[in-house]
Amino acid sequence: MGLGGVGSVLLRLGVLRSESDEASIDSITLFVALLCASILIGHLLEKSRWMNESITALLIGLATGISILVFTQGKSSRILVFNEDLFFTYVLPAIIFNAGFQVKKKQFFRNFMTINLFGAVGTLISFVIITIGSEKLFKKLDIGFLDTMDYLALGAIFSATDSVCTLQVLNQEETPLLYSLVFGEGVVNDATSVVLFNAIQRFDLSHITSSITLQLFGRFLYLFASSTLLGVGVGLLSAYIIKKLYFGRHSTDREVALMILMAYLSYIMAELFDLSGILTVFFCGIVMSHYTWHNVTESSRVTTKHTFATMSFISEIFIFVYVGMDALDIEKWNVVQQSPGTSVGVSLMLLLLILIGRAASIFPLSFISNLARKSQNDKIGFRQQIVIWWAGLMRGAVSMALAYNKFTRSGHTQLRGNAIMITSTITVVLFSTVVFGLLTKPLMRLLLPRPPLVSEGSTGDISLDPNSLKPLTEPFLANGEDGDLYRSDVNLRRPSSLRMLLTTPTNSVHYYWRKFDNSFMRPVFGGRGFTPYEPASPTERSLH
Repeated sequence: MGLGGVGSVLLRLGVLRSESDEASIDSITLFVALLCASILIGHLLEKSRWMNESITALLIGLATGISILVFTQGKSSRILVFNEDLFFTYVLPAIIFNAGFQVKKKQFFRNFMTINLFGAVGTLISFVIITIGSEKLFKKLDIGFLDTMDYLALGAIFSATDSVCTLQVLNQEETPLLYSLVFGEGVVNDATSVVLFNAIQRFDLSHITSSITLQLFGRFLYLFASSTLLGVGVGLLSAYIIKKLYFGRHSTDREVALMILMAYLSYIMAELFDLSGILTVFFCGIVMSHYTWHNVTESSRVTTKHTFATMSFISEIFIFVYVGMDALDIEKWNVVQQSPGTSVGVSLMLLLLILIGRAASIFPLSFISNLARKSQNDKIGFRQQIVIWWAGLMRGAVSMALAYNKFTRSGHTQLRGNAIMITSTITVVLFSTVVFGLLTKPLMRLLLPRPPLVSEGSTGDISLDPNSLKPLTEPFLANGEDGDLYRSDVNLRRPSSLRMLLTTPTNSVHYYWRKFDNSFMRPVFGGRGFTPYEPASPTERSLH
């Protein structure tokens, strides 16, 4: 297709969208081409000191938005119209489920209390600071009418972090503790922000009383507990069905299809019962990786592992490309163009509140977490605290989706106050993702230098070669599962980590869980080493 053909397609984009915002075949074709371009260019820039795939997709979206603006003579900048329901129903579940499915379970549950401290309590601290700060500061600006519910919604919207850029830089094998904290906090943070936002929408908070506060807190705990139990229940059900029926004897496709559909079923059921779909599908992913994945055939294991990862990857690229295009939506900017200074001021205030809220949560909570950690090697160092703080400064698709849900209808807005909130959200997302994202790789290299290699002539009681350490530690790892405990963080030497493992009391929580798991759970639901061998049935050999 020549330049003229592309131009004609772009000119028809605004005409071919139906009233129900159903994208035309032209729009879909062009958007899929953009996704392919983002993957190719992101691969070429993979070794770049500054760029990563998220920033690449965002910049491609911006460039596309500019091109559409030029070809449509300023009438439109988008290929598709954003729909927050579409995002929460189809795009987000794949990302969150894969996060639970691929997580290193031992590191995640070993740091479970700290992750919840950062993800839940830390998010509440940021929520309070952003809510109060925006209410005090915005009243000095002429931004239109905003009530108490709007300020509370802003607190929830800008408490949702996006740690994708940092996770793309961190190495899970080299920094297991840090990766686990950043990754786990990101998932719990998203769930907390969405639960907070939904709770705010359901309660009349124009006059906050102690009774309403208790009801809100009770609702919050109920959603967390019930959502987690639902995810675990669906995950166990999938494991039991596949273990008993051995689908793989007849069709690998059935095994894979059942795993995908039951994973999605957990999310949809949570939404149906007004629970947190994010928490439900995340814990469903953890349970399915612990039980269900070991009950399927070898070919199904390979297929599901890469299928879930691919779906998550495409969803993330889709989000960043769209955010880049939507940043130039002319309809929103037309409403605020008469007072651009106000929009800039709101964006700067929000960025300042994000920085303050993040610092007020991470550093004090890290101090509290370190008090509970007996070993000096387990404590969160100051450099690691800076990395965790930095990872939570970026805002992404969840913030965008919540802002659209609160301040727009079907992606459009004409009210000045709402338009300023949307344009400010877009500005914060773009600035934090691009500017902070570009600085992430250099900052990580400065704060987390790679450990020096030990020469063969160096003295030491134990070699630092992983191959020499692994056989020593494997007897102390239950069933050899997720054998990553012998690795240490970048600031820790493996010998001390090994000594710590050897001196750990055997009556730990993990020990009792393993005993219960091996005695009751795995015989019923299957898992590593507990699936009986039959011809064409799952074998005990694992890909992990």
